[in-house]
Amino acid sequence: MSAPSFVPAGASPHAIRLACRSGAFAGLTSGLAAGYVQGNIVILPRDWADDFLRFCQRNPKPCPLIAVGDPGDPAFGELGLDLDIRTDLPAYRVYEHGKLVAEVSDIIAHWRKDFVAFVIGCSYSFEEALGAAGLGIRHVECGSIVPMYRTNLACRPAGRLSGQMVVSMRPFTPADAIRAIEITSRFAAVHGAPVHLGAPEAIGIADLSAPAFGDPVPLRPGEIPVFWACGYTPQTVIEQAAPPLAITHAPGRLLVTDLLNARLGAA
Repeated sequence: MSAPSFVPAGASPHAIRLACRSGAFAGLTSGLAAGYVQGNIVILPRDWADDFLRFCQRNPKPCPLIAVGDPGDPAFGELGLDLDIRTDLPAYRVYEHGKLVAEVSDIIAHWRKDFVAFVIGCSYSFEEALGAAGLGIRHVECGSIVPMYRTNLACRPAGRLSGQMVVSMRPFTPADAIRAIEITSRFAAVHGAPVHLGAPEAIGIADLSAPAFGDPVPLRPGEIPVFWACGYTPQTVIEQAAPPLAITHAPGRLLVTDLLNARLGAA
């Protein structure tokens, strides 16, 4: 993508979406619009949408649903002012029969009347709470995308959709890991508490320096890897199921909504 990767500090969610829509912004959304929910997206033909909805309902840790669109309708009024799911992300990925065929700045040319769009909760919401508690987020410090790994943790299948969970990893000292568990447990709507601590090989991860998606981050002396269910799970499941056409967000480039993170966290 050749578009700028910068928006003004303090830009509103609506301003960020308009910058995406105009092609002025194609960068990572981590750290933007502090206090507001960001979402992963999955868009499928209607005849696949029921299977995907049931998959999300059966696997709420990796696939916490925030909103589901009506067939053919790109608007999500409940998520934001003047929101158009076809244009308002920095970048999209297009899959045909499970194969990535394009990464594009908008999907107007791909949009169909039978498309159903899903918005899925993202760990950026609980990362804000971790940061507010004084816990450093390593990939944020490094200016990179959170490392994500395929695991041997099976998801509950639904129709044509099945597969293993993808997890994201953040390193913490054991004491900070306990604090991170306490904090993220309040955010069930956006992945909630970790699914695993330490011993990556126990969940099928052979090498932390080689994530399946995102970028590796260093573990410092005395730290352990802490793993959360990840919203990249549905992308891998869709690749495996190979529907004729599917569209997702590009890694690290999410939908910025007008919803407040505070609404997702339990008191």
